Amino acid sequence: MARIVMKFGGTSVADLDRIHNVARHVKREVDAGHEVAVVVSAMSGKTNELVGWVQNMPKVAGSNAPFYDAREYDAIVASGEQVTSGLLAIALQSMGINARSWQGWQIPIRTDNAHGAARILDIEGAEIIRRMGEGQVAVVAGFQGLGPDNRLATLGRGGSDTSAVAIAAAVKADRCDIYTDVDGVYTTDPRIEPKARRLKKIAFEEMLEMASLGAKVLQVRSVELAMVHKVRTFVRSSFEDPDAPGMGDLVNPPGTLICDEEEIVEQEVVTGIAYAKDEAQISLRRLSDRPGVSAAIFGPLAEAHINVDMIVQNISEDGSKTDMTFTVPSGDVDKALRVLGDNKEKIGYDVIQSEAGLVKVSVIGIGMRSHAGVAASAFRALADKGINIKAITTSEIKISILIDGPYAELAVRTLHSAYGLDKS
Repeated sequence: MARIVMKFGGTSVADLDRIHNVARHVKREVDAGHEVAVVVSAMSGKTNELVGWVQNMPKVAGSNAPFYDAREYDAIVASGEQVTSGLLAIALQSMGINARSWQGWQIPIRTDNAHGAARILDIEGAEIIRRMGEGQVAVVAGFQGLGPDNRLATLGRGGSDTSAVAIAAAVKADRCDIYTDVDGVYTTDPRIEPKARRLKKIAFEEMLEMASLGAKVLQVRSVELAMVHKVRTFVRSSFEDPDAPGMGDLVNPPGTLICDEEEIVEQEVVTGIAYAKDEAQISLRRLSDRPGVSAAIFGPLAEAHINVDMIVQNISEDGSKTDMTFTVPSGDVDKALRVLGDNKEKIGYDVIQSEAGLVKVSVIGIGMRSHAGVAASAFRALADKGINIKAITTSEIKISILIDGPYAELAVRTLHSAYGLDKS
């Protein structure tokens, strides 16, 4: 017998038939004698609809400023998960399974006060553990917790993944199964490279890099939590037949295991290729090369909640001037230009330039730590295809390369082949 947390995303609970299919997955684990908690997202598209209602209400009420209280935003958008948890509990009860729904405040899941993007501080899992020990399935509304002001607080988009991993850590689950519309983590996006392979195992660090660099399988914060608390996490497909052979395998179910590096015996040099579209590059020309200039640039951007990624600095031959180039999401480029314009005198640049529509392609693998020449292979492969590199950043286990948007798919396929990831 094991203790398992199962999480189902929006496409998995999109309608009543799919919720019934989820109940069949849960029943399989219950019938095997496991203690089970389930975390659910809102039905597909529901959160977007609720967010739209929030954003349009001030306009309908005649307000020129689209202002709304973030606490009320949370109260509204959290209702989607409440509906799903109740429906799944009813489905399980109809199948003869003892189940009840739990809202974030009932557990409670304690968060900070950053409504709309709250972070989990603590989970009081004793009551859920007791109920699971008595054979009751806990169906938990994901994405939500209880802030210090005793108001509902949501965890940001994709927060149900974080809810599931946090609950798995709190109840000391043997594993956390993240069910989604894909059957695992692949070496790259199969829609771009049909030869992409599903990985049997991937280390926490690699998955964290892949999630932060463009892979959409898991939310970044959920991987961070899993790594900190060493929660063994499986990515699985909710669309496979719940009773298909192997689906009830406790040790090696179908999907991809995200685990500690020590569990991976044969580690490839490169594990996968990730990409992120809609990157923008901003360059500040002829800055004075003096202490504090970087703080003058990136401090105001941080205060404006603009995420800066790749940073390249070039210093003139005489050392008096420097150019600073960095990337931001394309959606933030106008905001970033305004912030930098407002601080031009303090920063002291001559010219500001920007370019949108770029793509960041990343090569990821913990095997890079002990192998030389990984970066050179990437640069050579891209050069052979006539792809120009605009910027490069590296870490122990990743290389990120900025290129023009139209070359994105070619670059992904080229690098995927260059490292032999298309070979079984």
